[in-house]
Amino acid sequence: MAEISRIVVGAEIPYPVVIGRSLLDQVPEHLKGAKKVLVVHPVGLAVSAEELRDFLIAEGFEVLLAGVPDNEEAKRIEVAAFCWGILGKSEFSRTDMVIGFGGGTITDLAGFVAATWLRGVGIVQIPTTLLAMVDAAVGGKTGVNTTEGKNLVGVFHSPAAVIVDLETLNTLPKNELLAGFAEVVKCGLISDPEILNLIESDFQKAVDPSTLAFEELVRRSIQVKADVVAVDFKESSLREILNYGHTLGHAIELAERYKWRHGAAISIGMVFVAELAHLNGRLSIEAVQRHRDLLVKLGLPVTYPGDKWPQLLANMQIDKKSRGGNLRFVVLDEIAKPTIMHAPTEEILFAAFQEIAQ
Repeated sequence: MAEISRIVVGAEIPYPVVIGRSLLDQVPEHLKGAKKVLVVHPVGLAVSAEELRDFLIAEGFEVLLAGVPDNEEAKRIEVAAFCWGILGKSEFSRTDMVIGFGGGTITDLAGFVAATWLRGVGIVQIPTTLLAMVDAAVGGKTGVNTTEGKNLVGVFHSPAAVIVDLETLNTLPKNELLAGFAEVVKCGLISDPEILNLIESDFQKAVDPSTLAFEELVRRSIQVKADVVAVDFKESSLREILNYGHTLGHAIELAERYKWRHGAAISIGMVFVAELAHLNGRLSIEAVQRHRDLLVKLGLPVTYPGDKWPQLLANMQIDKKSRGGNLRFVVLDEIAKPTIMHAPTEEILFAAFQEIAQ
């Protein structure tokens, strides 16, 4: 039997992140007390969701499926309402549970549905993309998008467990896998430089889901998030560092009408804040170049059209990370030493953007 790792996330109610391969048999123990289970999944994973349903039925659960759109199209209030309708018609009680089975948009949506039904029912997250494994499914942040921006409506709601089955990555398209590496690199930049070293030392092993090196990268990235969430569950202080690159990244996603992969947008956002920190006299040019080298090697973008700046600035102003109308950016003083830059001038923001403009 393959080795199984467990990382406990110390939220308001601690929960395990179980990491390994072929972990289907790990799911039932985290559904204890539930009679009915709703599996929220993207329509593209319908066959796998049916297999999960059949397994849980054999374990004694009554299981319903909610097939929803993939990508950011899932994170709409209309889709949440569709899921609420299933819960209502099936008479889900407070002891019944939801499973989020899919990528980060699905785990965000499923978490939001569980958090808001009867003011909160239990959820088990089963992420099936690298992005969801190391970021979206861990930490208890849930939400949906609006026309005004990303994740502006949401709640904090911890899962009962997160089941990270690396076997689910075997059929993930290579570009989706590499896009997820943006969040892995982020964890290395803000907290654990060994993540960066592992990618740089043997790139091919690092990006191969079948290797021990890949598994270590996943564990280290999850550990970074678990450590931060344990200290600051509701993002009042330390947890802000997890937003490294996300302020401009979310603005790009909105400008692109959520057609871009999250990792691609965050990649550009991280280079932008690296340039911003350098212009502010904080971060060395060598560290900025390390950002670029890592992300380019992963096939991720590091530039954006220069004529989009006015739109991006306007989008950032409505981002949930701004306070009192003032923008705040997570920046680095050096690798693994994050801090907050408060209310930078439009002049320095524009100058930093020119460094990534194409």
